[in-house]
Amino acid sequence: MNFEFVLDKLNNYKNNLNREWLLTNGLGGYGSSSIIGAHSRIHQGYLIASLQAPVDRVLAFSKTNERLVCGSRIYDLTTAQHKGPYTSEFNQGNMHLSQFKYDGNVTFIYEAGGMRLTKTITLVHEKNQCTIAYTLENNGPAAGVVITPLMNYRKHSAHMTIDDLRFELPEEVFQEIRNENNGNVGFYYSPVSNSDVRISLISAGCEMVKRNNVYDENMELQHELDDGKDGLDCHIKPYDFVMEVAAGGVSKASFVCSVDVKSSTGRKKVNWPEFEEIDRDTAFVEAEKEKNRVQALIETAGFDEDDELAQVLTVAANQFIVKRKSSNKKSIIAGYPWLTDRGRDAMVAFTGICLETGHFDDAKSILLTFAKYIKNGLLPNEFPEEGGTPSNNTADASLWYFYAVYNYLKYVDNDEAWKFVEDEIYPYLQEIMGAYRKGTSYSIKMDDDALMQVGKCKPVDINALWYNALMTMEEISRGIARRTHNKPENYLAYAGGCSQLAIWVKEAFNTDFWYEEGGYLYNSISEEEKDTALCPDQLFAISLPFTMLDPEKEKSVVKVVKDNLYVGVGLKSLEEGTTWGFMLGAFIEAYLKVGGHSAQAIEEAKAMFEPVEKHLVTECIGNYSENFNSEKPYQPKGCFAQAWSVGEILRAYALLKK
Repeated sequence: MNFEFVLDKLNNYKNNLNREWLLTNGLGGYGSSSIIGAHSRIHQGYLIASLQAPVDRVLAFSKTNERLVCGSRIYDLTTAQHKGPYTSEFNQGNMHLSQFKYDGNVTFIYEAGGMRLTKTITLVHEKNQCTIAYTLENNGPAAGVVITPLMNYRKHSAHMTIDDLRFELPEEVFQEIRNENNGNVGFYYSPVSNSDVRISLISAGCEMVKRNNVYDENMELQHELDDGKDGLDCHIKPYDFVMEVAAGGVSKASFVCSVDVKSSTGRKKVNWPEFEEIDRDTAFVEAEKEKNRVQALIETAGFDEDDELAQVLTVAANQFIVKRKSSNKKSIIAGYPWLTDRGRDAMVAFTGICLETGHFDDAKSILLTFAKYIKNGLLPNEFPEEGGTPSNNTADASLWYFYAVYNYLKYVDNDEAWKFVEDEIYPYLQEIMGAYRKGTSYSIKMDDDALMQVGKCKPVDINALWYNALMTMEEISRGIARRTHNKPENYLAYAGGCSQLAIWVKEAFNTDFWYEEGGYLYNSISEEEKDTALCPDQLFAISLPFTMLDPEKEKSVVKVVKDNLYVGVGLKSLEEGTTWGFMLGAFIEAYLKVGGHSAQAIEEAKAMFEPVEKHLVTECIGNYSENFNSEKPYQPKGCFAQAWSVGEILRAYALLKK
């Protein structure tokens, strides 16, 4: 198996600026930029570190610029745009960029003046560390490359002015590293606002020279400008690193950038760790480790060796699984670059991200993380970027939790999995069920007809999820009763209660939610009105494991939704609304269901992945966007990599194989 994107034709700056790459480190930290090397948005850099995994993210290492030097000839490989006195000024080093590769690492290959410079960027898994491996091949006389790192310390959603930069990182905070024993050179610094953070950059294979001009001022970020924002950022570049190469020779160098956070033992601060000793091969070794880790992910998922789409989605899925320091367990980041972990997104994405890829231990850990933060029967909707207490303010996240647990048992159907659910998850399911039945925060309560009300209305998706949760709870209760010695009669009694409620919900749902004139389901109902807005959320009444409609109504809903809301890359939230990628999961599952999983239905569903495959190479390489505009050409919006988009598309794609 070979997971690799190789892109060329990179000399057009404008056409390639919005094609982005993403590397992640399993802690919520990430690296990102464009495939031509120019930053286009505020959330880009080689190392955006998470100080409290997976949140509190800061830009530490922005990028490196390179210049090839041979005698009096200089080839500037810098690719960037800056604000000039009258108009934007461009450095188009991408004119020398012959190839971009993404294989779990990111590689740029430049060719100029008989020289070939290969630059590979790697994020070390579960460390706030970035490595860069350089190889300079020379077919001419003696030459060299000058490498200029751009450094920073700011929140990843903020930007730096020169005044802010001079306050946060005055030149005197930079301390040199010069190790005569191993030849390592570099520097380190702690920002003024956070002395518990230390950022270091160490090289092997280079000489280090202090710069006079240390500020990269007014870098223009085109994506921000297009959104009507300021779009300017500033960085500091205190040193140059020089790697020489002999005539006809080859030279290598490694760079390692690390962000360390000083931990505490009680009131006592722990000393900084020693700086790593590296050699010329260190970054190359890390790149190979990461490439092997990616291949192991593909093998664990178990798709066919020649199934490229499954491989791409499998690798993308793993980028969202992160450690959460506060629970000491795993979580799912909702989207890069700016979202944190969210209950709704995590539970929707869970099946594709964890189960289809074979990460069953991570799945258990994630279920426990979100259970820990249940409050009044509500799953946390979002963890704050700054850390601290999450918000529990959504009606559907807890109901999606039942769906996640059901699928976990479906995929890992063994005694150990059932025992885990019985001992550690079932009490939380009971807590949620009790809160929803009695009524909880945000006017979430079961009405007299057993339907679920949120505020003054009863939404179609919430009630589809409510029925599914009741039926799930019945099935899990009966399953535990068959396996347990711990009062099985109690589980059976609970199952009976859920079964009776589900009967009432199904009866009321079919009576109240069917919109005969439109041939689909009302979006919501209340005492005052029934909302006829055509929304894709009604698909959950067909795609979930337990549903309430007869086959003819299901076919009608799918046809109406396909004719009015399906646009290839996703489904519109309304006929003129935002297009959502994650809704492809429910849509394709419903489409296959009403088509009886026939050969024709499967072939038609396969064709629906053609726009998906195109999107995977036109925006964030190998990943899927959060949402899109409602009109052609359906320009992507929101996060450029979204967990529930990737998870649901992978889950739907796997249905074609079953």
